[in-house]
Amino acid sequence: MKSWLIHHRAALAAAFRRLWATPLNTLLSLIVIGIALTLPAFGYVALDNLRDLGRNASGVQQISLFMSLEASKKDVGEIESRLRQAPNGKWKFVPKEDALKRMQSSEGMAEIVASLPRNPLPDAFIIEPANTEPEALEILRKEIAGWPKVAHVQLDSAWIKRFDAFLRLGKLALWMLAGLFGAGLVAVTFNTIRLQVMAQSAEIEVARMIGATDGFIRRPFYYFGALQGALGGLLAAALVLAALRLLGGPVGELAALYGGNFSLRPPGIIETLGLATLGAFLGWLGAQLSVSLSLRKLD
Repeated sequence: MKSWLIHHRAALAAAFRRLWATPLNTLLSLIVIGIALTLPAFGYVALDNLRDLGRNASGVQQISLFMSLEASKKDVGEIESRLRQAPNGKWKFVPKEDALKRMQSSEGMAEIVASLPRNPLPDAFIIEPANTEPEALEILRKEIAGWPKVAHVQLDSAWIKRFDAFLRLGKLALWMLAGLFGAGLVAVTFNTIRLQVMAQSAEIEVARMIGATDGFIRRPFYYFGALQGALGGLLAAALVLAALRLLGGPVGELAALYGGNFSLRPPGIIETLGLATLGAFLGWLGAQLSVSLSLRKLD
């Protein structure tokens, strides 16, 4: 085990030396890898923020429950009891008196409300379910519609379904984009490692003559590809963070114009580490393919 660790440490040190030996080539490769990972990473962050925006938008995840006009306080109390027993979610009761006062305070409605012989508005409940998936909201709407003394249940399910369909389409496009740029990253690493193997072909031949195994020869190239990919992933995370910083101010101003308060959520530590890990894996994959093919030609 000690010998195995020594060999891997030596291979890692050799990979760092190769990166440092040609700083300009390393920088250019990292820029290419960083850009290749930045576009799908930024798409992921944009969809994540868009999902949060949709969930936080006023009324998007609300279900309005309207009681029948003849519903008594006992009937209202029964609905409250059912809502308390429901798992998770929030709700609030809007008495018909409060709804009438709110309507009366609206511009141009005071005279109309004063001319009414009685309050035409029903008691209502505003429900904010914990599960905002379109299917779950529709199931809950149908369940609430069957409760006693419930006259109408309002849910803008069409808007929610359209928004969910848009997010699913965005995810599909993001996976396709990530696949294309991932293949490009593998190709960049493949070509870089191939050139290195060709430049060191004489050293590899000598190493084989004195008994070096293929694993010993391959290991530094694997580490080089993984390191290059991981550094490119970190560069991509930095580029995404910089882009969000630049867009944060205009997005906040736009949200304020619509009476909202929304700020872009930057990628966290887990997302950053995940991006670096993905870059390392793709770099290792490109190195593995390149070294295998190059050594086969040397044979």
